[in-house]
Amino acid sequence: MIQIPRAISGNRTWLLTRLVINGFCQAAATVANAILVEMAFDKLITTANASFDNKMVWQIGLGLVAAAIVNALLRVMERADAERIGQDYAYEIRMILYERLMSLAPRALQNRSQGGVMLRFVGDLTALRQWVSLGLARLTVALTTTIASLAALSLVSSRLAFTVGLVLAIGALSSMKLGGRMQSVAKEARRRLSNLAANINEKVASIAVVQVFGQSQREKKRIARQSRRLEEAMVDRAMVAGQLRGITEGTAAIASGAALVVGALEVAAGRTTPGVVVAAMTIVGLLVPPLRDLGRVQEYWHNSRVALQKVEQFLKTPSLVTEQRNAPELQLGAGRLEFDCVSLKGSLHEVSAIAEPGKIVALVGPNGAGKSTLLSLAARLIDPDKGKILLDGQDLAKYSLESVRRAIGMAGPDLPLLRGTVEKNLRYRWRDAPVEEITRVRQICGIDAVLAELAEGEKTKVAEGGKGLSAGQRQRIGLARAILGNPPVLLLDEVDANLDAQATAVVDRVLAEHKGTVLIITHRKERLAAADVIWYLENGRLVEKGPPEVLLNSDGPTARLFRDSQQKVLSA
Repeated sequence: MIQIPRAISGNRTWLLTRLVINGFCQAAATVANAILVEMAFDKLITTANASFDNKMVWQIGLGLVAAAIVNALLRVMERADAERIGQDYAYEIRMILYERLMSLAPRALQNRSQGGVMLRFVGDLTALRQWVSLGLARLTVALTTTIASLAALSLVSSRLAFTVGLVLAIGALSSMKLGGRMQSVAKEARRRLSNLAANINEKVASIAVVQVFGQSQREKKRIARQSRRLEEAMVDRAMVAGQLRGITEGTAAIASGAALVVGALEVAAGRTTPGVVVAAMTIVGLLVPPLRDLGRVQEYWHNSRVALQKVEQFLKTPSLVTEQRNAPELQLGAGRLEFDCVSLKGSLHEVSAIAEPGKIVALVGPNGAGKSTLLSLAARLIDPDKGKILLDGQDLAKYSLESVRRAIGMAGPDLPLLRGTVEKNLRYRWRDAPVEEITRVRQICGIDAVLAELAEGEKTKVAEGGKGLSAGQRQRIGLARAILGNPPVLLLDEVDANLDAQATAVVDRVLAEHKGTVLIITHRKERLAAADVIWYLENGRLVEKGPPEVLLNSDGPTARLFRDSQQKVLSA
């Protein structure tokens, strides 16, 4: 099981130590400021018949300026170090999340919305970073500064120090009582934000569906309902956060008032001087900024707890693909692909077949027969429950995923183009492919004809999923990406569906010129002429296999499938 790192570990421990030192330095600057205020009050203001000492005035004034500058610089350093801790923590978890995401089979993500997954990388990491940077780090500095300042004050007047400390402690306890409420409202706000994000993400991806079926107003009302619910949840959270902030502000005000009252009694009793009282109130005033920051610590804490739960749930998602530790590299060979009694619950049942090197295998059968699942198993996008898949005699499950994927090229509707340029998509499989290889692939897939239709050629920007390009253009680029480097095994999932004659001709050239083994899923009878063998699947079972000329001229399920398909076309 993947372990989430501790917030304070590694380099972050040193950064937190620096923050503790910073807190003591801020306390020293605060105490120095208070001492200077006491000197000014006792020696220059309240002393009877005191002669005006210009030198002392300048010394005290410069001292106060110096203390203020030092305190300001320490605050800048504190904020930078606190942000470094939070960003470093968020970076580490982000990399863990990404590695986990890359280890998950596409099927493992089917029950998760894209908006929910995105929230792990954005909203949840923001909540964790805020807790570390704005919560834990500031709490450390504020406590250090407060304790050190009160300790220094106790050396001058223990009663004043005790009074101020007691008021601050009562304020802290009052804030803690709101903790449960804050956790509840933070969790609800997080849930409603996730629902809204998932809905918007789906509508952006399926905007044509909404528009074609005239449901824009209906979906608008749904977004409005979700937005109102989110608004209510966020207002509830803000109310609790406001109560916490009010407690903090009130605590600081009461502490100042208590210091004034107790100080007045101490002066009347002759146990202290007015300057000490003013110094105590100065200390309280300088502690107000860190105390104000503490008002949101619980909010950050509870937001981070909710986020951490969601991150842990994501990391526990079953991957459906297991890579052995220190797995060796798969050795490339001729491309003999064997399925040995392969089963996958709910999809395939004891499939056994061999694709000989350099042969073209056509996978046919009704929808839901398990054809795409078989290709996914060959590409190790998912592992079988039982059985083995061997490439040139090597059990794919025992070799590194990276080396397996190098041996296999794949194209299909579930493998869209990525954002970037056309050139980036062409080279995605092999970034440093030599010019000769790029030229070969471009010729086979007719990429030059595609580029001639694009204003900026290879530098044309491609939107997410290849939007902005025609289906034929997307398919040609996807095929070129798949065959780059001439992988021993090429998997094609309905790449000829809904294409024009030119794009279909590209598929013909790829099948004719590819030197490796090809498995192609197709519903086109004319495509079977290029195949060496047909595998017919139905209900997850390999029902029959053999040469096209044999199966298509028999009374078996393959012949019936294409005979029925042709009759449907003619009747339409």
